Amino acid sequence: MSDIHNPSPLAAHRGEPSYVWRSGQERRLQMILAQLDLADKRVLDAGCGNGIYATKFIERCHAQVEAFEIELARVVEARYHVPHAVVARGEALPYPDNYFDAVFSNEVIEHVDNDQQFAAELVRVTKPGGRIMLFCPNRWYPVEQHGHYWKGEYHFGNTPLINYLPDRWRNQLAPHVRTYTARGIRRLFEGQPAHVVHHTRIFGGYDNIVRRAPTLGKRIQSTLYTLEKTPFRWFGLSHWLVLEKLK
Repeated sequence: MSDIHNPSPLAAHRGEPSYVWRSGQERRLQMILAQLDLADKRVLDAGCGNGIYATKFIERCHAQVEAFEIELARVVEARYHVPHAVVARGEALPYPDNYFDAVFSNEVIEHVDNDQQFAAELVRVTKPGGRIMLFCPNRWYPVEQHGHYWKGEYHFGNTPLINYLPDRWRNQLAPHVRTYTARGIRRLFEGQPAHVVHHTRIFGGYDNIVRRAPTLGKRIQSTLYTLEKTPFRWFGLSHWLVLEKLK
């Protein structure tokens, strides 16, 4: 499958899913598996996009996977490999309480209408002792990857330094997507019957650079992954947050 795609008409509000499986996605999968063995577990992919992670959970982990996505076209695509994919809103999930051993969400919470309600739903459908695992944008990454608006027109692509602006200016340029400080993402789960078991920031895979300039790309990857072990992780691309539902 090609890794070059035109943005969908809803890219401004929904983001774009991963189209190919490369080192960045594999690295995130290994982070997930370091937190919980998914073999024979009932897993929810919350906001599955085209189903790329859900497919790996099935093929590699033999998990019992269900998934949802708000866009019908994405669900149709995901169903080629994930039979139990449905159309749903993250703020009103069509699953019973205490149902899943693990709930995973990859760069989704920043797009929903009500992120606090979405967080509550993730906790609600997780079994006591189960894990909620999510990646979401870090406010202090130097580049906003969801594009920006200027004079009413949307511009797709990366824009430097938007997220360093005060909220009143940042939210005029990027009203279509949230980004989170460490305190901000954790605050969404306050009052919920879940506690944080792991929270850090990570850098991306930068696979496009590796593909175009392998030696340079590998050096960038190595340097940034090393920085994740230092205070410079503060500038990472994404939060990696894992919570456990209380028993």
